[in-house]
Amino acid sequence: MGSFGCLSVLFVSVVVLVLNSPTVQCGCYKRIFSFGDSIIDAGNFVHAIGNGPSSYKEFPFGMTFFHHPTGRISDGRILVDFYAQAFQLPLPPPSMPEQDSGHFPNGANFAVLAATALPGSYFHRWNHTLPTGWDLGGEINWFKEMLHRIAPSDGDKRRILGESLIVLGEIGGNDYNFWFGARRPREQAFQFIPDVVGCIRYNAQELIGLGAKTIVIPNNFPIGCVPEYLDWFGGPGEPRDEHQCLRWFNDFSARHNEALRGVVNQLRARNPGVKIIYTDYFGATMEVVKTPAKFGIGNPLVACCGGNNQHHTNDGCNRTTRLWGNPDNFVSWDGVHMTDKAYHAISDGVLNGPFADPPLLRTC
Repeated sequence: MGSFGCLSVLFVSVVVLVLNSPTVQCGCYKRIFSFGDSIIDAGNFVHAIGNGPSSYKEFPFGMTFFHHPTGRISDGRILVDFYAQAFQLPLPPPSMPEQDSGHFPNGANFAVLAATALPGSYFHRWNHTLPTGWDLGGEINWFKEMLHRIAPSDGDKRRILGESLIVLGEIGGNDYNFWFGARRPREQAFQFIPDVVGCIRYNAQELIGLGAKTIVIPNNFPIGCVPEYLDWFGGPGEPRDEHQCLRWFNDFSARHNEALRGVVNQLRARNPGVKIIYTDYFGATMEVVKTPAKFGIGNPLVACCGGNNQHHTNDGCNRTTRLWGNPDNFVSWDGVHMTDKAYHAISDGVLNGPFADPPLLRTC
């Protein structure tokens, strides 16, 4: 996230991070390794595109916490940043810039925008092409290459992983997002669920086999409350719940989450010495949607940065589009991804309960 020119600036930065931490817990984990998509991408996508243009490289991204763009798809921190702060660790850096040279003493973030759980080849049977080639298996392979480089022996690998917190997702949302976004038959997406959660199970077991002792496995968000979904599919006749979210799409997310909970139970039964933490991003988000005033939020179904349509999603988020107010008053940052404020609220429910089983701070 950038180097600092002198120790005094570094000290001040560390103090700011600690003071902004939701909870402080020292000496529990030495590293955090995370995997996922744009929800927790800390800069891998902007590194991957090199000098190519991207609004993610520009203001107003990063405006509220870092005060400059960092490659995170938010106005500030992402979920894994709050977990790091809670355990008094530096924020996990994106892995790509130092994939072949970094030693990552405090962990690394392998998540990248547009990543799916399943590989793109899986969807070819339906004549469906994904926009990128990034998937969970690829991220795990990057991780294994890095791990072998910094810890050649099996004993060293197991020691490093045994001291680390693994955050495996959220991942799998894009397997469905790209299908729905292409306006493919929505009911057909149900058949992907067993394979998506099976892929998550396989990769979690792979990490356990390498020596992981604590793994966070988050579920999927309530996509029926996402502003872009509301504009895509929220036409006349589309059923809504009492919070004006799209009922069918939230029910779909709930089906995925039910299957994922079953996978977590299978992993726990197979690996009794491993802490596997099921985290309920769906429930934590709905808590904010149901009671926005409790969190200082206005309308939870509109984007802070974007266009002029009903949910502010028709013009993306970039340096020329409108900011509709202080991001601290919004759940959605750009119509798809959330604000620092929303991620803070969700992370608090994961760290302290009730939206994790068990609460993350009780795993030490």
